[in-house]
Amino acid sequence: MANSIINEKNINNADAVILSVGYEKTASSHKGTLAGPKAVVGQLSKQIEFFDRKLKKEATDFMKIAYQDLGNVAALSPEKVLTKISDKCESLKDKFVFLLGGEHSVSLGAFKALAKKYNPKDVTILQIDAHCDLRNDDSDYSDDPTNYAHSCVMRRASELGFPLVQVGIRTYSTDEYKFFSNKKNNVTTFEWGRGKIPTIETILKAFKTKYVYITIDVDGFDPAHMPGTGTAVQGGLEWWYGIDLIEKLINKKTLVGADIVEVSPQKETVLTEYGAAQLCYTMLTNKFVK
Repeated sequence: MANSIINEKNINNADAVILSVGYEKTASSHKGTLAGPKAVVGQLSKQIEFFDRKLKKEATDFMKIAYQDLGNVAALSPEKVLTKISDKCESLKDKFVFLLGGEHSVSLGAFKALAKKYNPKDVTILQIDAHCDLRNDDSDYSDDPTNYAHSCVMRRASELGFPLVQVGIRTYSTDEYKFFSNKKNNVTTFEWGRGKIPTIETILKAFKTKYVYITIDVDGFDPAHMPGTGTAVQGGLEWWYGIDLIEKLINKKTLVGADIVEVSPQKETVLTEYGAAQLCYTMLTNKFVK
């Protein structure tokens, strides 16, 4: 029996590849996401049960998951890291790539590779996040501004042509508000803390494409569930609401990629990295169940 959810050494035989990218050069608040991917992989290897309570099956019986670490990229510029991520994703060709960050900027590398494989207009990105990440650059808070900061990643995704559905949003700038309010940018934003929480069915209706990609910044969830993150915001998705949304979306559409970012491990608890591992497990099992 395999001793980890990551159960395939030969990438050629794998259904999916978990790609680890420890990077946080543009992090704007609490640091620590550099160690996030390793911590999540540790939970996947040692804590996640093989048996899926919902599916009533052993996950390792129907999916083969390989693992690759992009290596030490901490000192590289955002542009160089994104190129490395994009090139690696492209090299994996027909494999389902599950990216573990690091800060949210790393997701753009996966988006760029995906845009070469599909017409971006045919792939809607579900973004679970407390923040819109729709800034054009980070010059309002950084002395070394870049268009590739974590706070800009979804604007770059929109510019590539991907429709966006944002869920759990609880804070944004004036510029971001103007961007998602402009219909030509094809961004649908579901805010938390501004009235009644939308039903999952309402959110699912916002997806007009066959293909979907899921990007999860763990601060999209209530900090009670995901306390270990750099830019925590009160409120957010309740745990089982998030699980239900993810499962229903994957079962209704075709998932073509995913990532989990912004895990910043804490000394006193492994709740965040365990939760991230559980989300990863849930997406993979629902994607590959037979």
